[in-house]
This record gives sequence, structure tokens and C-alpha cells, in this order.
Amino acid sequence: MPTYDYECKACGNKLEIFQKMSDKPLKICPACNKETLKRLIGTGAGIIFKGSGFYCTDYRSDSYKKSSEKDKTSGHAHEKKEPAKSSAEKKTE
Repeated sequence: MPTYDYECKACGNKLEIFQKMSDKPLKICPACNKETLKRLIGTGAGIIFKGSGFYCTDYRSDSYKKSSEKDKTSGHAHEKKEPAKSSAEKKTE
């Protein structure tokens, strides 16, 4: 069940209520008992994670996946570079 945010226009009371999507919005404030309760527009919290990973592994376009595989096989995408040597280390070699 989704959570809905409400605010009373008379007393300023804010509350969250778990309701079915088919339920009608509440109108009476539980704090002041006036019929001035309004449901607020929220950002939503319906996050669904699908598949074995997240966006970069499951939902990318076919062209991105092909170019990514090409980079992996060529070895250029994840080459490890040695750290730069200081001038003192170069003189001792």
C-alpha cells in the first residue's frame, strides 16, 4: 500500500497515511476535526529493482552493450597503469 502525505489547511498538521490506491482521499483532520485536510503531491516511492544488476548492466541499449564488450576484449578500457616514479627513484635505477 502506498503512503500518502496530507496537510491540514486550518491547523497546519502534517501526516502520512497508508491507504489503498482505490481509497478516497481523507478530508477531516485528526488533530482539529475540521474538513480542511488536503492530500499533497509527493515524489513517489515506487522503486522496483529488476534483473541481476542495476541500470548500467540491465537497462542499457544494445549499441552501448556492443561497444562496451568491444572495449573489454581489446583491453584498453581497464588497463592498469603503474604509478609515476619520483625523480629520486629514477636516479637510483
